Amino acid sequence: MNHELLLKIARDAINEELSGKSIIDKVSLLRDSPTIFEKGAAFITLNKNRDLRGCIGSLVAHRSLLDDLIANAKAAAFDDVRFLPLSKEELTEVKIEISLLSTPKLLQYSSIEDLKEKIRAFKDGVILRHKNKQATFLPQVWEQLSEFEMFFSHLGQKAGLGADVLELHPEIFTYEVESFSE
Repeated sequence: MNHELLLKIARDAINEELSGKSIIDKVSLLRDSPTIFEKGAAFITLNKNRDLRGCIGSLVAHRSLLDDLIANAKAAAFDDVRFLPLSKEELTEVKIEISLLSTPKLLQYSSIEDLKEKIRAFKDGVILRHKNKQATFLPQVWEQLSEFEMFFSHLGQKAGLGADVLELHPEIFTYEVESFSE
């Protein structure tokens, strides 16, 4: 998959929203890059001055990669509740990172120690689910939270389940990403 093309599509999607003009030519994309119309799941992360400025994505492929990129780029720029909507002026300062996700797989584990042995730090993205609450961290989060306990403590808090979430023996799914940025 052409990384430059995918990054251009994400930036063009944000520009479309800011300008109110259609920029992305789906007819040309279908002719020149038909694989982008296959199902795919992607996270779009926006960084401004190396600080997070928005991050939204899909955990499971449920639409074409093209539609997923467009929807998640717009959502990361304008709908991430942690931030104000992106302004036209900020767009020039924002770097886009795309993470293409593999299909999440349920990880069977018997104890916290067993989970600790099975999780591959810096390689696994993790979805933590308990009852009707869930949260995910992309594999890149290991760079900030490199210790197993800290990683899962923060993930549990993100899910609204508390820092001791592993005591609840939640469902754990893992996935890998292919990530690239501008």
